[in-house]
Amino acid sequence: MNRLFGASGPKPPKATLNSAISNIDTRISSIDVKLASLTAELTGYQTKLSKMRDGPGKTAIKQKALKVLQRRKQYEAQRDQLQSQVWNMEQAQTMQDNLKNTMVTIDALKSTNKALRKEYGKVDIDKIERLQDEMADLLDVGNEIQESLARSYDVPEDVDEAELDAELEALGQEVELDREFGGMEGALPSFMQDEVPEFIDEAPNTTGKVKEVAG
Repeated sequence: MNRLFGASGPKPPKATLNSAISNIDTRISSIDVKLASLTAELTGYQTKLSKMRDGPGKTAIKQKALKVLQRRKQYEAQRDQLQSQVWNMEQAQTMQDNLKNTMVTIDALKSTNKALRKEYGKVDIDKIERLQDEMADLLDVGNEIQESLARSYDVPEDVDEAELDAELEALGQEVELDREFGGMEGALPSFMQDEVPEFIDEAPNTTGKVKEVAG
């Protein structure tokens, strides 16, 4: 069979939007060159007609100019059609690119969602709650320890203000009595005399030492 009909050759590559747009752009460029040539030809005819008088010669040039104008309009119509095709294909390509980007985004979201499920599956909510409860209990114990360490043993918790005022008034009266009845100047009040230690030495007697030096 291959000998009779020949082996089929390699299949041509499928056309893509990029290649189709490139081919049409090439055709549009070729048409633009032709349009420029026709426009230059029309300009030449216009220059000649502006210098000629009415007559058969001028009429013949007008006929040529009309044919050139018709050809130019045909090329312009072709160019407009090709440009519309390019525009439509560019819009399709934009939609295709957007779809690809959307699919990539969706795939990324799926992968992220899968990873999050895997990681969150390792988290034990009950364990976290127990840790929070243990932390709260430890904080309460710490506060109790601080309160216990800050407790004052010298000052009673409940103070009778009337009793305190009476004690202060009695101390003040005792100080006044010591000053009025022969209390030595600079002597300590009676409520502080018991606190004077017994081992304080008496004032040194320097009289004998002075006599020995003088003798």
